[in-house]
Amino acid sequence: MTTGAQILTKSSAVPAVRAAGLRVSRRQVVQASVTYALLVAGSVFLMVPFFWMLSTSLKTLAEVQTWPIVWIPSQFIWENYPAVFQKTPFGRYILNSLTIASGGIIGTLIGSSLAGFGFARLRFPGRNVLFFINLTTLMLPAWVVIVPHFMMFSYVGWLDTYLPFIVPAFFGNAYHIFLFRQWFLGIPRELEDAARIDGCSTPRIYAQIFMPLSKPVIATVAIFAFFYYWNDLIYPLVYLQSQMKFPVSLGLRMFQTAHMGVVDMPKMMAASMMALLPCVLLFFFAQRLFVQGVVITGVEK
Repeated sequence: MTTGAQILTKSSAVPAVRAAGLRVSRRQVVQASVTYALLVAGSVFLMVPFFWMLSTSLKTLAEVQTWPIVWIPSQFIWENYPAVFQKTPFGRYILNSLTIASGGIIGTLIGSSLAGFGFARLRFPGRNVLFFINLTTLMLPAWVVIVPHFMMFSYVGWLDTYLPFIVPAFFGNAYHIFLFRQWFLGIPRELEDAARIDGCSTPRIYAQIFMPLSKPVIATVAIFAFFYYWNDLIYPLVYLQSQMKFPVSLGLRMFQTAHMGVVDMPKMMAASMMALLPCVLLFFFAQRLFVQGVVITGVEK
């Protein structure tokens, strides 16, 4: 039976509990506000170069050279964008980059997925050793193999062509192989066993079961490969000599010698904005699959 003292104690405890809950909620609000404020400040800081590039692409050359920086042009010079195509064959550069990126993406997806499937689902002697060797190549700097690659491609007559970019992609990339292997390890073996009972061969299991279930990691690898081939500067500079075969990364250098040694910064930034646009659009439309693929393949299976 509840006494009057117990009732009084309970009634007096209710405001204390409410006050404690109010303090906790206020603390959470303050912490969330500080967190979001720091994130917004960091985002603005990181976006400053992008804002400067966009602003510069709409200025005159004289306004670019003024100090302090004029963030909002007095007059928006939209003619800088069509002038890019008049000054250089920029449309051809974009087409060249799309050709290299498309071939590289196709080769990377085929080569890396096949290797990842083999490491994940096939049983053969030395599998773990080969996978370890594959991972150790991630620590090998790209600069170490530039000269041997150049000599090899020169010997077979592939210089000034796109073959040095596309053909090696079909042999896979160590990091992409790792992503595919991690994903394939997470697919239930019961699906593979059921397919074998129905008479599926190993290539059919790979093509008709594993690959259709791997859309997130396919999107992730495709985005990584596109960014690599689209933005690559060193290898096109080494392998290509003809200007009409230059990708966008090399085409942007054509704006660095305008006006008697003065860099034509407005047109160069306009070209940079157009070169950046495909990367932004690709990540914007595929970010859900990209994040899902990175998160799931990073989980230990």
